[in-house]
Amino acid sequence: MNKLEVTLRAATPADEPFLFDLRRATMDEHLARAGEPTDECAHWERLRYRYNDAYIVCCGSERLGLFKCIRDADEWTIVQIQILPTHQGRGIAAHLLGEFLRQADGAGVPVKLSVLKGNRAFSLYQRFGFRVVDSTDTSLQMRRG
Repeated sequence: MNKLEVTLRAATPADEPFLFDLRRATMDEHLARAGEPTDECAHWERLRYRYNDAYIVCCGSERLGLFKCIRDADEWTIVQIQILPTHQGRGIAAHLLGEFLRQADGAGVPVKLSVLKGNRAFSLYQRFGFRVVDSTDTSLQMRRG
């Protein structure tokens, strides 16, 4: 996939059904392995968390995923990156992550995130310079910068 084809747009209420299905498709396996809830209520709660910070990953008019981030003055947070399984492995998440980190570097702020243990995104985050700074029974807190 040509990286220039991938764009972000603000999520709207009309995107909620897509985002719910995306979350189930991308997170159920990881949540179940971690012993975290996978019920509908838990998914809706997480989906709606910081919804104003949610962006739809698009290629043209096609929705490919979600990029949710927080840009505070002294630190930025990647809340979620979710790409449809049919589009995973094409470098989309790496492209989004790289662009976000370039912006963070330009702003001179560190970036943090949390990833469930066993999630293959962990190696992607390591490649981009994230290091584990803390952990729980189910997740790793990572930081860069």
